[in-house]
Amino acid sequence: MVTITEPAQEYLAQLLEKQNVEGIAVRIFILDAGTPRAETCISFCRPGEEKADDEVKQYAGFKAHIEQHSIPFLEEAVVDFAKDSMGGQLTIKAPNSRMPKLSDDSPLEDRVNYILYNEINPGLAAHGGHVTLEEIFEDSIAVLRFGGGCQGCGMVDVTLKDGVEKALLSQLPQLSEVRDVTDHSIKENAYYQ
Repeated sequence: MVTITEPAQEYLAQLLEKQNVEGIAVRIFILDAGTPRAETCISFCRPGEEKADDEVKQYAGFKAHIEQHSIPFLEEAVVDFAKDSMGGQLTIKAPNSRMPKLSDDSPLEDRVNYILYNEINPGLAAHGGHVTLEEIFEDSIAVLRFGGGCQGCGMVDVTLKDGVEKALLSQLPQLSEVRDVTDHSIKENAYYQ
């Protein structure tokens, strides 16, 4: 899981102290975890803002609440602080934020995203397109949204059935169906009209 170095712990403790709020902590999470847009974040966490399933770590002078869903993406992550002529900089390096280490126990959502971002989207990118997972519905239906050159494309049904659906269903037997919720009436960026 995430490591907070001693200099970073000292910096965060000082920062929290300046907030002058009893019981304030930090919360560590990843926005868009498991996607190329993943962004690792540290925010103030006032009493009552934590989530019931957060993992809590006690450090010297403060607590860190780690978002449950972000934990696999925070493996090997390091929060550090380096002093410089401007005062210093807090850095977060999370090498698994965009793609966690997958295992047999990994959530289905993570495994679908892994296939989409590593196998499907590189091919779609040649046409200026991409596909994202919107949700896993009823525990076995992958709901997808196409974008870029795939939105409104005349060949999207072929791409969905012969490409994306075939790849997902063959590699993830837990999936029973793949659905597209894209509004394909918008054709401005479509690769094939």
